[in-house]
This record gives sequence, C-alpha cells and structure tokens, in this order.
Amino acid sequence: MADLKLTNVGKTYGGTVEVLKDINLDIKTGELIVFVGPSGCGKSTLLRMIAGLETISSGTLEIGDMVVNDMPPAQRGIAMVFQSYALYPHMTVYDNMAFALKIAKKSKEEIDAAVKKAARILQLEPYLDRLPKALSGGQRQRVAIGRSIVRDPKVYLFDEPLSNLDAALRVATRIEIAQLKESMPQSTMIYVTHDQVEAMTLASRIVVLANRGIAQVGTPLELYETPENEFVAQFIGSPAMNLLPGEVIGTGEQTRIKLDDEGIAVSSVPTRDSDMGLRVNVGVRPEDLTLTTAETYLYDGTVDFVEALGEVTLLYFEAEHGRDPVLAKLPGIHASLRGESVRLTADPDKVHVFSNGRSLRYRDR
Repeated sequence: MADLKLTNVGKTYGGTVEVLKDINLDIKTGELIVFVGPSGCGKSTLLRMIAGLETISSGTLEIGDMVVNDMPPAQRGIAMVFQSYALYPHMTVYDNMAFALKIAKKSKEEIDAAVKKAARILQLEPYLDRLPKALSGGQRQRVAIGRSIVRDPKVYLFDEPLSNLDAALRVATRIEIAQLKESMPQSTMIYVTHDQVEAMTLASRIVVLANRGIAQVGTPLELYETPENEFVAQFIGSPAMNLLPGEVIGTGEQTRIKLDDEGIAVSSVPTRDSDMGLRVNVGVRPEDLTLTTAETYLYDGTVDFVEALGEVTLLYFEAEHGRDPVLAKLPGIHASLRGESVRLTADPDKVHVFSNGRSLRYRDR
C-alpha cells in the first residue's frame, strides 16, 4: 500500500469553469478518508481525478513517491467501486470477481486463491456459484467490492457505494464496510458520500469540501465538536447547528455574548479585551440545548411545532427577523410543549463563537 498526496490540485473545465482549486491533502497508508460536501462541491470529481478518470488541470498527485498525473488509470494501482454495481449478469459471482485477473492473465491458482480470500473476507463464500440476479442489493455491492479486493490495489476508491440501497441495507452494508476496513488495516480507502452518518461512522478523517476547496479536515469528532467555520458547523451534525447573532459583552477565559434575541450566551471560547463589542454569531447544536427556568437564559421563545420521535423530541421555535427557526433536541417525550413559551440554556463548553464566519477558537492559525 502507499501514501497519497495532493498538492495544489485544481480542476477547470473549458479553461473558464473552475470546479476545484488548491486542494492540498496528505493521506497516509491505512486511513479511510471520507469526502463530504453539498451537491456540486466537486467530491466525485476529485475522486475521479485520483482514479485517473478525469484529468488534473493543475497541481500534482502522488501515489507512493511517484507523480501519477499523466499515468493511465490501469497503472495507478487503484480499484474503484461505483454507485452502480456494474456486474456482468451472465457471470457467476466467482467469475465476476475473477474477471479482471483473467484479463491480466494471472494463473488459475492465483485467481482461485485471490477470489476465495476476498469471498471469505466479504462472507460471499456461499454465493460464488450464483448469478447477480439471485443476490440482494447488499450482496451485489459486496461482490463489486470483492472485485476490487482481488486486485490487491494500493488505494480503494468508493463513489457513494450505498446510495442505491434502501435504508436497512445501507445500515447493514455500512457495518460490513467498517468491518472490512478493520480486517484490512493497511489498506488505504477514499470514500465519497453525501450521508453524514456514513462519514461519521466510517472515517478515520473527514474532508469537507465547499466553495471549490477544502473547508476543514479532521476526525469525525473534531469536526463535530470544534468546527473551524460556520459552514462546517452547520454541515456536520443533524439537525444543523443553531446560529444566533449577538455582541460580546464580556471577555477572558469565558466569553459573554448579549444575543439580539435578548438572551445571554456564555462560552468557553476565550476572547481578548479588544473583542469587547465584537459582532459574532453564537453556535449551539440542538442536542446541547436544555430547558431552564433560571433568570439567565440563552434563548426563550414559543414552541411552534413538535416532532416527538420517542427517544427524543424536536422543538421548533418561531422564526424571527428572517432567520432560520431555532431548533432544540431534547431527550424523552415533550409533546405537550407545543404552543408553550420556554427558556433554553447550554453548557459553556458547548457554545461556539464565530466572527466573519470563522470560529474564534481558530483565529490564530
């Protein structure tokens, strides 16, 4: 296996339409890197550039110690799993998995050993004699993954491999991919998805793409707990983080912010004396809000709508000043709160502070 390095990589169509710009990323052997971002951010384009299916307009791509910008896909040591299983319907599972090795003129003994090893890893041994039409969607996707494993590539690329599966199969296959990665600790994998749950549960690190570049790179919990900017703060996590405008009225190790909605936010994000009076956005995740009856509170409002989901209840508050409505996610059942006026607070460690879209926690970087 090999490290993978992108240096100032960019992609332009027709010389004028810039899709990606200055992508700098180091991927170490054994990592499972997940690319996420909104539709059109370029995550699949970036994956295809790594695979050699799209040309690189600028910058360099290295696999191991070799620049591969102009190297054909077949010589890059990469295997790709697409959204579509793309299995040959007239071939058995065994033959589908063996096909690439036969084309490469491997011996029958090598092919048989590689296919049976991949089938064992993916729990496909009982299905080797079946045709694809006799398999479930999840089993077909495993065959597509097995077709990659038998080639023993340097890097595995997954382009939204679970998007064609129903909800239950997505969960089961996601777990299988996680177990597959554990069984192949030296394998480097790059995975594209729009599903946050897939990203959070599978990734060693997540790469959030936005505005033609990288918004932040980090472990799933780093992105969730300490987002560098408002985009990542609202993109990672479901429901999205609440953002409330206000003004700094107290600085130091703890920061006090007077919110435009009359509440007071206290944050563990430190500030300087020069920050007094600074206009900021306070970020609080819905699950970090709790009910309070204290005189000092972060937010109060009338509950406009309630979604009682059993284990949690989502409270939607009336939108004010043209902003998105505040949302609170409380454990348990609170269906009776609809139409009630309630107060909310949050632990200072869970209160984020952003200025000009960037977290004050990271401004010295």
